[in-house]
Amino acid sequence: MTLFALAGAFETGLLFALVALSIFMSFRVLDFPDLTVDGSFPLGAAVSAAAIVNGIDPFIATFFGMLAGAAAGFVTGLLNVRFGIMNLLAGILSMVALFSVNLRIMGRPNLPVYGQDTVFSRFESVVDAGLWSNTILLLIIAIGAKLIVDWFLKTEIGLGLRASGENPAMAEAQGIRNGAMTLLGMSIANALCALGGSLFAQMQGVADVTMGVGTIVTGLAALIIGEAILGRRTVFLATLGCVIGAVVYRLFIALALSAGFIGIRPQDLNLITAVVVAVAVVLSQRRGKRGRKQLFNFKLVRGAQQNDEGQD
Repeated sequence: MTLFALAGAFETGLLFALVALSIFMSFRVLDFPDLTVDGSFPLGAAVSAAAIVNGIDPFIATFFGMLAGAAAGFVTGLLNVRFGIMNLLAGILSMVALFSVNLRIMGRPNLPVYGQDTVFSRFESVVDAGLWSNTILLLIIAIGAKLIVDWFLKTEIGLGLRASGENPAMAEAQGIRNGAMTLLGMSIANALCALGGSLFAQMQGVADVTMGVGTIVTGLAALIIGEAILGRRTVFLATLGCVIGAVVYRLFIALALSAGFIGIRPQDLNLITAVVVAVAVVLSQRRGKRGRKQLFNFKLVRGAQQNDEGQD
């Protein structure tokens, strides 16, 4: 593997760590299988690219992308909570609708931002680390997002969110509004995913309406690989696993694609992904059978807080 390919694998891995954190929030914390991410990822890219092309500061444009992703997650949550649509179907409906929304925002299937001021060009003007400039910025963002998620899940609202996802009946008995928690959690999850899409478009130099295809698979693979490596005994380890799992996953892909001498070609990417995810699932299940404690196995919200304080 060349140094250029290695840097690219780290960049993409750290970027998809945001998607893995998004799926952690929806799938693990809320127990909500959310397919909206396949639409909110390009939504963040489309909104930020359109804003940058229209002369808006790239940091503000990235924030707009996050807000758009949060709105998409809110709509998915609303379809489930208010209108009683099954969570999986609600996510599919949002994903399908966002394809048209993204086309409307960009006005065409793709929108280049080549030559425009981006968060990466701004950072490179301050910290010029050559080939590794983007990696350093993405590492800062991924670790920052991980620490914010850690902090949030230990607040009173965050504990309520976890309780609502783990045991809705118990949470309701404790006075927690499950519907509000779902709306909040889905908004945060898709804001994280849209942030990843916004940064991806600025890093690649173009926002494309099809760039979200397979986002859920990539994020889920990163999440499962991270859990296979670190487990999920605590929030800190679970979110750290998202970051490490995303990087390891991209390194596996880069290594596999560079192994041309054994006959692997770029068109085998989906096959490689399936094999990597299958191996990670098997490893994760074996760790579970050895009796690891479950992160969200608690009876009372207050008890969970004490447990976390003791573990961390």
